[in-house]
Amino acid sequence: MSNDSKVIEGKAKPRGKYPHYKRVGDFIYVSGASSRRKDNTFVGVNVDEMGTTDLNIKEQTAAVLDNIDSILQEAGASIKDVVDVTTFLVNMNDFGGYNETYGKYFDYDGPTRTTVAVHQLPHPHLLIEIKAIAYKPLT
Repeated sequence: MSNDSKVIEGKAKPRGKYPHYKRVGDFIYVSGASSRRKDNTFVGVNVDEMGTTDLNIKEQTAAVLDNIDSILQEAGASIKDVVDVTTFLVNMNDFGGYNETYGKYFDYDGPTRTTVAVHQLPHPHLLIEIKAIAYKPLT
């Protein structure tokens, strides 16, 4: 059985001692991903000249799913190989926007999914974090 863990160069550095992904045999486990960029800014966060912050769940959701896809590509897979998703939302009022964007990536034949509300995530600008499991047989 092949085991591989990797922190990916060019991605936002994990905020603790864990890899972006871990492959165990045919399964790839992706650590919780956010919309954080390598430079520690966030997709879906806009601050106007008066300092008012607008957080956009649709933009953050798309960025998270795109991040998961690029992490999986490093492991030789893609978002199409995802079989299970766990989503953490800071506010269930964002469920509609999250669900709409999620539906652009997956359909009913896609991964199983659990969505839970959490009190907070590691940064106040984060509305969403997603962890995923993919299945990609080693050939």
